[in-house]
Amino acid sequence: MSYAYSEITNPVLPATEKQILFARKLAQKNHVVLPWGVLQERHTLSAWIDAQVKTTAVSDRRPSSKQVGFAERIARIRRGNIPDECFRDRGLMSSWINANTP
Repeated sequence: MSYAYSEITNPVLPATEKQILFARKLAQKNHVVLPWGVLQERHTLSAWIDAQVKTTAVSDRRPSSKQVGFAERIARIRRGNIPDECFRDRGLMSSWINANTP
């Protein structure tokens, strides 16, 4: 059996169960497909996970459940509605709350 030098110095390690489970959760949360080829190798899966974590941090601009609950209470008291775009951006929700509280 012959091995290439790179296989001896950098062996290909399979992904761990923990990595695979975390990657599946990230894929579901980010609404992306987890490529089968990425699951085969530990370092490749680790790089994919790192990229998805960064994407999540930047793209998750939705308001928190506490913000939404507070805004809904304000809307009920004022007998008004919260604009739909406020449910997509936490900054807009915050501005709406500030504008509608005394």
